[in-house]
Amino acid sequence: MFLLTDCLDSGSYHGPRWRMEPGDLFIPVDSIEEEATLTCDAKGTPPPQYRWSLNGTLINLGLDRRRRLSGGNLIISSLDRYQDVGIYQCMAYNTGGAILSRRASLQFAYLDHFKVHTRSAVSVREGQGVVLLCGTPTSSGDLTYAWVFNEYPYFVQQDNRRFVSQQTGNLYIAKVEPSDVGNYTCAVMNSITKGKVQSSPTSLILRTDGVMGEYEPKIEVNFPDNVPAAKGSTVTLECFALGNPVPEITWRRANGVPFPSKVKMKYSNAVLEIPSFQQDDTGGYECVAENKMGKNTATGRLAFYAKPQWIQTMKDTALAIEERLDWECRANGRPKPSYTWLKNGQQLLSEVNCRLSSATYKSDAGMYQCVAENKHGVIYFAAELMVLASPPDFTGNVLRALLKAKAGTTVTLECKPQAYPIASILWKKGNLPIHTNDRITLSPDGTLRLANVSKSDAGSYTCFARNRFGMSSTTGRLLVTDPTRIIQGPVDMEIIVGESIVLPCQVASDPVLDVSFSWAFNGQLIAKGDGHFELRTAGDLMIRNIQLYHAGKYICVVDTDVESLSAVAVLIVKGPPSPPDSVTVEEVTDSTAQLAWSPGRDNGSPITNYLIQTRTPFTVGWQRVNTVPEIIDGNTLTATVVDLNAWVEYEFRVLAKNSVGVGEPSPVSVKTRTEDAVPDAAPGDVGGGGGSRSELVITWEPVPEELQNGESFGYIIAFRAFGEVSWTHVATSAPGASRYVYRNDSIAPFSPFHVKVGTYNSKGQGPFSPVITIYSAEIGNGMNVWCLSRAPEAFTVLEEDKDHESGFIVVYWEDDTKPETMGKVRVPWNQTSVTVSGLAGNTQYFLTVSAFNTAGTGPFLPAINVTTKKPPPSQPPLNVEWTLIGSHLSLYWEPVVATESESEVTGYQLSYTRQRHKEVNTLTTANWTAELTLPEDDDDYIIRIQTLSEGGLGPASEPIRIHQLSMSARGSRSWSLDASPLSLLLAITISTFRSTL
Repeated sequence: MFLLTDCLDSGSYHGPRWRMEPGDLFIPVDSIEEEATLTCDAKGTPPPQYRWSLNGTLINLGLDRRRRLSGGNLIISSLDRYQDVGIYQCMAYNTGGAILSRRASLQFAYLDHFKVHTRSAVSVREGQGVVLLCGTPTSSGDLTYAWVFNEYPYFVQQDNRRFVSQQTGNLYIAKVEPSDVGNYTCAVMNSITKGKVQSSPTSLILRTDGVMGEYEPKIEVNFPDNVPAAKGSTVTLECFALGNPVPEITWRRANGVPFPSKVKMKYSNAVLEIPSFQQDDTGGYECVAENKMGKNTATGRLAFYAKPQWIQTMKDTALAIEERLDWECRANGRPKPSYTWLKNGQQLLSEVNCRLSSATYKSDAGMYQCVAENKHGVIYFAAELMVLASPPDFTGNVLRALLKAKAGTTVTLECKPQAYPIASILWKKGNLPIHTNDRITLSPDGTLRLANVSKSDAGSYTCFARNRFGMSSTTGRLLVTDPTRIIQGPVDMEIIVGESIVLPCQVASDPVLDVSFSWAFNGQLIAKGDGHFELRTAGDLMIRNIQLYHAGKYICVVDTDVESLSAVAVLIVKGPPSPPDSVTVEEVTDSTAQLAWSPGRDNGSPITNYLIQTRTPFTVGWQRVNTVPEIIDGNTLTATVVDLNAWVEYEFRVLAKNSVGVGEPSPVSVKTRTEDAVPDAAPGDVGGGGGSRSELVITWEPVPEELQNGESFGYIIAFRAFGEVSWTHVATSAPGASRYVYRNDSIAPFSPFHVKVGTYNSKGQGPFSPVITIYSAEIGNGMNVWCLSRAPEAFTVLEEDKDHESGFIVVYWEDDTKPETMGKVRVPWNQTSVTVSGLAGNTQYFLTVSAFNTAGTGPFLPAINVTTKKPPPSQPPLNVEWTLIGSHLSLYWEPVVATESESEVTGYQLSYTRQRHKEVNTLTTANWTAELTLPEDDDDYIIRIQTLSEGGLGPASEPIRIHQLSMSARGSRSWSLDASPLSLLLAITISTFRSTL
């Protein structure tokens, strides 16, 4: 037996196959002016045609103006409630045969009005039960019922005493009470048409001849003795009883098995609902109505039924003439279905079971359908039978003209002509018949197998096929080749990230073979031009600029006409470690922080050690820190950072190092502040002296914020006159203070004092600076000062005698009418010029100079006026980027553009110094780039950039700190720096005369 699809090409004829069959229609009567469409669509070659029947009678569409075809669909217009109702069936047919569709019903849903008449009143005693009849009008479609009490929209609420049956539509009141007196109207709704009708009202009144006594339950609503229920449906059973007192309803199964959880009770147990009905739910059910006067029981049985469903069907089949057909179809269902066989839509009278079996002839070809049916439904299944008769034909299945095979392998030659009936087969090599032996096998299906072939097996092979309708043959030539060998294949290797390699793949092969090469990486084929890979024509694979993700298994695959070979190599790529992860600060003191982290991948080379870096608000960039242990080996995942400043906010990151190099840094830890501590730094550069009469002036360099170690930082100034034992202490709470003046009339002029300055914060007192000696102010004495020259931005004065002079005072003001604008600058006696800062640009100023010494201040020179130049640009160079390669530093920044009120930029000045040296080097450039060569030593460099203009130097960029770790790592960094304002400068040159005193 063959499948029909095995022997028919795309151009062959075949019978219809359903794509869409008609479905049941339920049409509201008020829609009969619209059209109804019953769908029917089949595929086939040639395209099928269609016929329709109604209730088993063929519809003559040529004589029927209301019915027409659109494709295979039947369209019915001007619907008629009486003529169009019934069972419809579609037939699709072509030259291959005919098939019938499933049966589809067309019904009309409607709900007629109640007959208009006055309903008689119902008179009952109090305590008596009553049934009010609905009297449902004629209808088609599912109905739902409700009762209106007195007037709409007051509906009867169902409880244990009142019940509305959805089976009969009637209203049941188990025990009438005075509150029940009134008018009752039955309301019916069609769930398909959504139409609603109401009956005439029925009056319920109480009789006056007494009250009904108590009596046992009387079941008025019951379910049938036998209820058929479909598989998967929702089954509803109703039970309600009249009685006094009001009866209680309970349910139970006849076999005593408890109800499953899916079963629901509704309306005070008057309704039992069983969803998704299954065969396990079949059996007897009992409803028990009970009150104190007795009980009553109603029983019934639920029977399971199911429409037929296929469990075995047949397939399209093509048979040679006189071969035997054996088809069987089976369906399950309840009750058990019966079977009918159709050929081209007509029943085969001799076949009444599920099997069709007979010898086939040409007249048997066509479309067959197996029909399974029980009283609940009918199903169809179609298959096509083709009966074939033809001589052998090798079209589409000829032997290959040239077949190459490797020596020592097994060659299979298939001889599979299309022939009906099956052909007998004969093989020849050249002109000699082939006979079986220990190497040669001839299979019944015509296949020839040659085992362990050698050069002697090469030659021409012919297959002859014959049946009673004719003979045909096909010929091919066999060429036996030498095996192919891989003479140089790839080998396992270790390589460093960024390097390039060639994986070889060289072969020796028979010259008659076509050889091709392909490479796979971790199971994925490498395509030509695929990024880092280059497939060379000789078979080699070049990998350029290898990355970590290139590690894995590489397979060279060699394909020839007769075989496929492969060689495998594993490539291990080593690189710097991946960043460590999860850096946490576990414990903090005033000078230490305990860190922990998770290791990253070692990338092919074990991690040898870890490096820890930190940054604070007071540093630029990341800096190496000291740790315990000093060297953190690759197996250690915790360390203590030491030598931290107290009360400073730190961030940490960790870098891993292996034999290849230092990897990328870890994610940054959360910001962590060290604990506060007593200050451990004293102010520097303590000095002083001079000042006005009776003053002791003390100066110092403030302690940087990062060394203040806590809150509430301040200074303690201690001083004592020579010869005194006790110190005078004064405290100031200004962290940025750098000067203190002690005033006392008892201080003798030019008296020596011992002075020291200490620190304190909220944790306590810190260290004092070393003790130094300074002098109090000298007694004032005048001197004469002459002005020799003046210029717009400077002037020169000379003093007459310098034996006792102490210096000069430069006084300047902006407006003679505003004395508060006055400013002063003191200049040492040995300084001949001074730069006055803090002036406004492009502004006129008045200036004068006076000399002073220990005897006092001399007279001022006559005032001169000068106008300052436009100020330099207020914006510092921004977005400074720098790249350090070895010791070569390249800097780039955004050019500064002056505003209309500022001096034009003429260039830029770079100042740079080593941290451990005071020497400042400068470099000027007209562009916004610069190149520096920094010696590679263990010191840090600090670099600033300012604008040059006629108005002077502009504000400097944020300092750039080049750490020795950056230089040793030969890396590159880039920074964007914010600007800080600079004061405008005014240059004033002072030349001194000798004092005349």
